[in-house]
Amino acid sequence: MDTFQTISADLNILIPIVNHWLHLLSAIIWIGGLAFLVMAVTPGLQKAVPKDQVKPITDIFYRHYKKVAGILLVVLLFTGGINLHYVNQILVSQTGTSVQHHAKYLMVFMIKLLLVLGLLTLFLYTVIFRSDDDADEEESYEVIPFQRAALWMGFFIVLCAAAMKNLHQ
Repeated sequence: MDTFQTISADLNILIPIVNHWLHLLSAIIWIGGLAFLVMAVTPGLQKAVPKDQVKPITDIFYRHYKKVAGILLVVLLFTGGINLHYVNQILVSQTGTSVQHHAKYLMVFMIKLLLVLGLLTLFLYTVIFRSDDDADEEESYEVIPFQRAALWMGFFIVLCAAAMKNLHQ
């Protein structure tokens, strides 16, 4: 029986760590990929290739990124819910009250959720409504519509995550 309790205790430590790692890794890949498209791919192609070639090349990059981002979206939502569960357990063990009684944490959490919802909306807009004929062939062509706004939302999501990490300790 003692061995079972040891394994159970080890899993109760290991599962939140692995879950949080998956959550962070997914966010890093999503935002990092978006940052690479915004900061390197689009501007580089605009300077290196003829205007009429920018859109087809960037569309190829985005087609691959979109598949990865869709998978990451599911992972982020799933692991985020599990993270909230474990944070709630920590708060109950430390303070005797659940997360719903911690106003600062909830405020930052709601801001983060609103930003995630905005990012999700932009992503789904490009997946569902964007057709290959929608974008103009002009110099300011963006691989992802509103890609700079999405990148800034991603930066602020990470800021909220950092704040949340320190608000429950």
